[in-house]
Amino acid sequence: MEFTGNTKEYLNLATVEKENCEILTESVESSLSILWFESNHNELVIDGQKRSFSRNQIVFLTEFHQIKINQIGRVRFLRFNRPFYCVLDHDAEVGCKGILFFGASQLPIIEIPEEEEEKLEILWKMFTIEMQSNDHLQIDMLQMMLKRYLILCTRLYKLQAPFPQINADSDVVREFNFLVESHFKTKHTVTEYAELMNKSSKTISNIFSKIGSKTPLRLIQERKMLEARRLLCYSDRQIQEIAYEMGYEDIQTFSRFFKKQEGVSPSEFKENC
Repeated sequence: MEFTGNTKEYLNLATVEKENCEILTESVESSLSILWFESNHNELVIDGQKRSFSRNQIVFLTEFHQIKINQIGRVRFLRFNRPFYCVLDHDAEVGCKGILFFGASQLPIIEIPEEEEEKLEILWKMFTIEMQSNDHLQIDMLQMMLKRYLILCTRLYKLQAPFPQINADSDVVREFNFLVESHFKTKHTVTEYAELMNKSSKTISNIFSKIGSKTPLRLIQERKMLEARRLLCYSDRQIQEIAYEMGYEDIQTFSRFFKKQEGVSPSEFKENC
């Protein structure tokens, strides 16, 4: 079921199976997608990495993720574009910026606990009913449904992912993630991002250390590598062009960075894609 508004608003709600799975690989400008797996034994290649998904897992994707389908069962699929609902402009309402979407290199995946499944089932049913309405209140109702869906998913992710429990620290991590997503091609150091946030690089590093997972520098490097792999695999650009786009003045510096992270040179990686 698709909704299209008068000013290019777009929302798609569908049940995806093998017969119509091509919808997952379609490119829709400025769109975000949510895949809720209803069955086991699903396998997707996302940005060149093989991922397996089981029943009641949800994954969150942007328009920039490259997807190849190896095996698919049954998936509840939701896709919307920025004119329909901009998660950046409405972050105060749903709080998913830097968590479900625009979280740099991390692929957000949540597990639906048994006690939360009924809430999401009811919301999905209401969503489906509202998609069949046809009055001047429909877009407002659909946006309300989407907002609720995002809030529920964000709550689950915060409980399941290694996010700091202190709100101020959580906001710093989310903002850092979003800034990396916005500037990773031109800013390559923690200090550069710390300056954008009016904080010291030591403060940023200390906050990340509370989480006990990646360092802020590692997050920057992984985001650069994600884009480099995408461009090498899915574009016909020369390695020198990719190096320049990634903010490197010469191909040698880019190649050294890539090989240190990936274990092979950019040219070897491109040949094997």
